[in-house]
Amino acid sequence: MRRTRPSRVLTLALSSVLAFSGTTVAAGADTGRDPVKRRVEALLRSMTLDEKIGQMTQAERANITNEEVTRYRVGSILSGGGSTPTPNTPQAWADMYDGFQRAALATPKRIPLVYGVDAVHGHNNVVGATIFPHNIGLGATRDPRLVQRIGRATAEEVVGTGPTWSFAPCLCVARNDRWGRTYESFGEIPELPTRMSTVITGLQGRPGGPASVMATAKHYVGDGGTTGGKDQGDTQVSEAELRRIHLPPYREAVRRGVGSVMASFSSWNGLKLHAHKYLITDVLKRELRFDGFVVSDWNGIDQIDGQPGFTAEEVRTAVNAGIDMFMVPQEWRRFIETLRAEVQAGRVPMARIDDANRRILTKKIQFGLFERPFADRRYLGTVGNAEHRALAREAVARSQVLLKNDRNVLPLDRRNNKIFVAGKSADDIGIQSGGWTITWQGSPGNITPGTTILQGIRQTAGRGTTVTYSKDGTGVDRSYKAAVAVVGELPYAEFEGDRPGSMGLDATDLATLERLRASGVPVIVVLVSGRPLDIAAELPKWNALVASWLPGTEGRGVADVLFGVTRPTGKLPVTWMRGADQQPINVGDGKKPLFPFGYGLTYRRR
Repeated sequence: MRRTRPSRVLTLALSSVLAFSGTTVAAGADTGRDPVKRRVEALLRSMTLDEKIGQMTQAERANITNEEVTRYRVGSILSGGGSTPTPNTPQAWADMYDGFQRAALATPKRIPLVYGVDAVHGHNNVVGATIFPHNIGLGATRDPRLVQRIGRATAEEVVGTGPTWSFAPCLCVARNDRWGRTYESFGEIPELPTRMSTVITGLQGRPGGPASVMATAKHYVGDGGTTGGKDQGDTQVSEAELRRIHLPPYREAVRRGVGSVMASFSSWNGLKLHAHKYLITDVLKRELRFDGFVVSDWNGIDQIDGQPGFTAEEVRTAVNAGIDMFMVPQEWRRFIETLRAEVQAGRVPMARIDDANRRILTKKIQFGLFERPFADRRYLGTVGNAEHRALAREAVARSQVLLKNDRNVLPLDRRNNKIFVAGKSADDIGIQSGGWTITWQGSPGNITPGTTILQGIRQTAGRGTTVTYSKDGTGVDRSYKAAVAVVGELPYAEFEGDRPGSMGLDATDLATLERLRASGVPVIVVLVSGRPLDIAAELPKWNALVASWLPGTEGRGVADVLFGVTRPTGKLPVTWMRGADQQPINVGDGKKPLFPFGYGLTYRRR
């Protein structure tokens, strides 16, 4: 049930603040008849400098106590990838969140926290949550309505455990598949992430309404266009190209009312985005009229001068550039002290501090945090429920891209068949879910409940069909009618996933595939990966190829396509290279691909 008593107390407390402050607003503030603006301005007039700086500070949950939240007036907490309560259950999350929130409400102004999580393909930090396909797979569906439904389901699972802010979606336009975040992109042309920004509407719903989670458009701007595909690197393009390729998804996100925007670690022509006043203040806030707040990335201000540890100059540069909230996971106390000194010395104007607070407080009010600060436990039962898993299975099936199908070896007959399944990725939830799953980088293994691709094949196979599994492919012989090899990349995230060298399959996968091929049985390859891999030399040895991307916990969606329960409709959201030396390769650049952008086969009706 909804916790009504704390909400009434908080409403009375806020009324007291408004009564104490009166209705007089800051000089020049245009409140008109907008009740949100009036509440914000009344709060601002009553707040001390320390309270305002606290609102601009975001600490990581493992590095702050409830008592410190109260003492330092901290306005936001996040869970980094893999930072969870013990045990990692929905109930424990809700209890942890409510504890932090009670600490925030113990401050004189009773301003609630906004708690952020990387719910980038479902509520992926929580064991038992529904894990949806990563964005590259969703881009293959070409279905904005499906993506919006996924955003809504994710929001329900998130709010049940407490948080009301997701650091998603990634609206990057991935232009080089060497980049370790390619799978976080919906595709290589701006139109795809622009169309798929419907996930923002799904996450946010009606701000302040049921299961409303503030979305974050990230990483502003150009992170997918760095030279060499280097994560946190330098996007060396003209302003015209930056605006043509990388800016359009943010324009659409602002139009959809996205609550926050995260600055990118990367640079544009040598200047770090965390220090880029022109792009943050002039373009995003003034030109695009973004009225939410800008949050820094993890210790992002540390990187402005290229040296470890942030300095006073980096703090004032970032604040004056237009960043409003600072993700300073460990060094949040030093950030508070440093920013206070910069303001007192006149190097950061009070108007900039007030502008940041105005933006943050506005979103806290609009998203209902003052009236409903605690976990909405009515939604706890949605975490990993049957409805959401069915939606994920649908998304998986819709995301599969059939790239080769010689002699119509697919779909497999469900009945009276004999199928051999092999590959390290066939029976592994961790591998098929990829990075940002339970932990930051993800990991192989039985890390969360779900259905592996092998389990999905067994569940979908019909009467009289035998399914045999051998991880390395040993034991296959000519008695089998088909061999399904599930191979690909091991989990990774961010810069640890950069591939500056080769981009092919590993030795383990190649050995497995060779065993299957040597048997003479038709070989169907299901490629589990966060990007196109260098497979041109191997492709002639395979009878069929399905790009499965990173499907998440519902592996039966892959089986649905293999058996023809669902006909493949996915289309490539990226151009598939002939070799790694072609990178970067994108539609319209004149390079001849192995498979062009938008390519995808389907089945003939039997």
